[in-house]
Amino acid sequence: MNAVRVAMATCLLAVTMAPIVAARQAPPGAASVLRVTSSADDGSAGTLRWAIETSNATPDRESIELESDGRSARIILLKSALPPIKGPVLIEGIAWKRTGQYVVIDGSGYISGTGPESCPGATLGQYGANVRTMTSPGLQLIDTADVEIAGVEIRRFCIGVLINRATGVTIRDSRITENRGGAGVMLTGDDGQGNPTSTTTIHNKVFRNEFVDNGDGLELTRGAAFNLIADNVFRSTSANPEPSQGIEILRGNDNVVSGNRFEGYSDGLQINWGDRNYIVANTFTGNTFGLNLTGVGNVVDANEITANRIGIVVRPADPTPSIRFTRNRIGGNGKDIRRCEAGGSCDPAMAKGAIVLGLPGLEHESFVGSRGRGVVPNAATMQHICPEHAPQCQAAPNRGLVRPTLTSTRTSVTELSVSGTMVGAPAARYVVELFGNTAAAGAESELFLKQAVIYTDAAGNGAFTIQVERVGIERVRSVTATLTSDDGATSALSDALPLQEAPSR
Repeated sequence: MNAVRVAMATCLLAVTMAPIVAARQAPPGAASVLRVTSSADDGSAGTLRWAIETSNATPDRESIELESDGRSARIILLKSALPPIKGPVLIEGIAWKRTGQYVVIDGSGYISGTGPESCPGATLGQYGANVRTMTSPGLQLIDTADVEIAGVEIRRFCIGVLINRATGVTIRDSRITENRGGAGVMLTGDDGQGNPTSTTTIHNKVFRNEFVDNGDGLELTRGAAFNLIADNVFRSTSANPEPSQGIEILRGNDNVVSGNRFEGYSDGLQINWGDRNYIVANTFTGNTFGLNLTGVGNVVDANEITANRIGIVVRPADPTPSIRFTRNRIGGNGKDIRRCEAGGSCDPAMAKGAIVLGLPGLEHESFVGSRGRGVVPNAATMQHICPEHAPQCQAAPNRGLVRPTLTSTRTSVTELSVSGTMVGAPAARYVVELFGNTAAAGAESELFLKQAVIYTDAAGNGAFTIQVERVGIERVRSVTATLTSDDGATSALSDALPLQEAPSR
């Protein structure tokens, strides 16, 4: 099932010899090749800086091939920022295709320090991953199109790759690591003043990369839309001073995040006022919150969410979030994980479990954690969760939808039958999803069993009975359920109901 859903969603050391450089003549219609054969950063022929400047000087398509040095990984230690890259161009570490070895582009030659304080934000005194910034990117793609980057390691910048008002960009088969400012890869429509721009940062693809120990792994912000983020690994280890988000979506819409793995963050994935994003067939494990969400029309579908403190969190916000969860496998959560870099929570009394609606984020007065390095909270702008500070407070997310109640189970050799009730809007359509767990006290949603459509009466009451064949679910010992309204808001899980075995004859 996940494979089908993914398919749908996806509709170096110094050189001791003199550099040998060639701009090879290519047949008509093919890209000419600029070879990078030197690790130096002096702009001479054969350097990466020379290749980018040469490519930028013409409207023709070039291929910039980064050669290994023949013995070990080539490390290009930059002395200053590279010029913005203009398409059409392919930049590729060609050793990767032969041996899996990356050519390294390293920013530590001119970016001092190793922590987030080395990367100032747009506001004086702020720094790191969780403030607005476009400071010190490694590779920067601004107001351009048709750029592909592959087979490289990009490390120790404030932002590994900045994609700003650019379209048709592909970042693939690379390693993005130790970029301690904005993100490993940042896709943003920022107009330079912090305002979003629409239709400028669209139709980009980031896939099959490894993101390790960046502040945020990847960001889709300020108008980034219709982008595909697929089959990447996002990992934060104990070496990361600011384990924020694997992916942050901030006012980004209609993006697809598919087939990725997120581990070791405050939030595996965080959405802040982004709408209609499709989060499908990913794995979230070892995070404070697997997913930390707001927005309208976002869909969380067929993900595996295990061993986090909380699997899915939906925060109160304005406008009121309306988010659909469907067919997710959620189990083994409730771990005592306390990471809280502009997400998650360091509150020891914070809830644990599979799905929790109504928890605070950094915008709320009751949040326990970092709101961003160098950020001084303004008490006057802090939000409150109802009923605190009523009526100036934010209501429960997902329309305050009430969980269904499971009332009885009946089993036979061939069938499991589960009955329940729900309360909602009068004369309305809802979908109940039924899940199974392998422990009698299991209260998560380890295995999707079946769904059913129900309709409420004039008083808003509904009842349901769902029959499931027992083939393949013999290990199920308890059941839970969610309720989803016709406008796409899903409740938290019901209380678990242990199975009642049929009496033996």
